[in-house]
Amino acid sequence: MRNQTDTVAVSIEARAIRNVRIRILPFILILYIVAFLDRINIGFAALTMNAELGITSQQFGFLVGVFFISYSLFEIPSNLILHKVGARIWIARILIAWGLVAALSGLVHTVHQLYVARFLLGIAEAGYFPGILLYLTYWFRQQEQAQAIALFMTGIPILNAIGAPLSGFILDHVHWLGMSSWRWLLILEGLPAVIFGVLTYFLLSNRPAEAKFLTESEKDWIITQLKDEEDNKRGTHQLSAVGAFGQRQVWHLSGTVVLHGAVAYALFFWMPRVVKTLSQGIPTRRSDCW
Repeated sequence: MRNQTDTVAVSIEARAIRNVRIRILPFILILYIVAFLDRINIGFAALTMNAELGITSQQFGFLVGVFFISYSLFEIPSNLILHKVGARIWIARILIAWGLVAALSGLVHTVHQLYVARFLLGIAEAGYFPGILLYLTYWFRQQEQAQAIALFMTGIPILNAIGAPLSGFILDHVHWLGMSSWRWLLILEGLPAVIFGVLTYFLLSNRPAEAKFLTESEKDWIITQLKDEEDNKRGTHQLSAVGAFGQRQVWHLSGTVVLHGAVAYALFFWMPRVVKTLSQGIPTRRSDCW
């Protein structure tokens, strides 16, 4: 009888984890691809935008950096709001807001207007990545979170494979209504975020208790497991959001992320221009396949 009970418990655990992975991870992966594309496509737009708007290398550097100033300032407040109002509404809001700002960036006429647009994009997009990390803790135990995050972040190499050719194609071929191709690049790559924002509102579940794709036994198992983990953490230590700033581990990890990001984003933002310089005469869609 005991063996039969254990077998049933293992079966529920396996089904619950599998169903959550299938229904949650692919969707947030697609959203991350859209988010990352809107974040870095300014590097591709710069291939023709800088000359049209008279943007110098120093101005482009500030243009890139101003996004991260607002992004860094609003990450924590955004997560605190997400925890209160729920992931479905807040992540949908994030997607729609950043999609609109990203698309409207294609209508700017001066570098100063672009500064404002990139600053607002940082505010709008700030909550997505940290929000998803928090959201995953609502569904996965600690032992499963690393794998879930790793699968989620495969969006970056996938974007590298499709983002450059797509951006190059738009720059080479889309000159509708007499507008420059870099404008259409920002507009066309910003609109999917608005569409997926609407889909998020209808498709994303806040917590396991609301998930229609889980059976009652699967919901109960996930809720019980996560509650046990939460109780164990509260029993060993309690730490507020403000108190986290006093932890050395937080600063060590933050420093690591900053250094990694500085190198990675330098490549994302500047490599299209470097490759284009080294491949004069080659169509943009081919020279951007780096």
